[in-house]
Amino acid sequence: MQLKIDGESAYIATGNRPQDPEKPTVLFVHGTGQDHTIWVLPTRYFARHDHNVLAVDLPGHGRSGGHPLNTIEEMADWVFEVLDAVGLSTAAIVGHSLGSLVAIAAAARHPGRVRSLALVGVTVPMPVSAYLLESAEKDEHKAIEMLNFWGYSKSAQLGGSPTPGNWMLGGGMRLMETARPGVIYTDLNACNEYIEGLEHAARVSCPTLLILGERDMLTPVRSAHKVLEAVPDADKVVMPGCGHALLAEQPDPVLDQLIRVV
Repeated sequence: MQLKIDGESAYIATGNRPQDPEKPTVLFVHGTGQDHTIWVLPTRYFARHDHNVLAVDLPGHGRSGGHPLNTIEEMADWVFEVLDAVGLSTAAIVGHSLGSLVAIAAAARHPGRVRSLALVGVTVPMPVSAYLLESAEKDEHKAIEMLNFWGYSKSAQLGGSPTPGNWMLGGGMRLMETARPGVIYTDLNACNEYIEGLEHAARVSCPTLLILGERDMLTPVRSAHKVLEAVPDADKVVMPGCGHALLAEQPDPVLDQLIRVV
């Protein structure tokens, strides 16, 4: 589905189902340099199980036009412009990495409109190394390489895909290679500068589930305790042996957990 938001085109994947205000809505927010395609399995599932599905391409990403937004707060407010544009009032929000920060900010800034949160691969704060930021600012390919080599567990890099013949590491890099110049840097910088994260997390008033990867090197499990302590009604589940790319490495177990909370 193609919309106009603030005068720019915005692409929203709906699972090929029309929106029904009487049904619960699930809104998905992707991570750095990615797009709606990371959510293929959960969007298909929920769209076929009596949910409205909105898997967004953030501005400047995927099939959406415009420039990438500079702050997590701007992204969170944009998400509700999408909801307004399709005539839906509330949603469960599922976010991965950058998207998990957007979900937290959205629930803090618009508490009456968020039914629940699923935070996949999350830590707050989410600092980014100066070397990675510098490489991304120069649009160097090494930024994509770092994000993906750190993003996948060792077993995933050596194979291990639940889909025979699927090269997860190569697929992850290829998706980020499609990002327009400046997008990856803008996303990473937004994560790095999101200093209000824990303050926002403390204002979350809906059920919240953290879905974490045991082998995640980008948002390690040990760093999630601050989010758990801040969010009043939060729970967590850890995927054994999984890295940061949880949706690629363990799609079915992640879906099982999403069903619990949305």
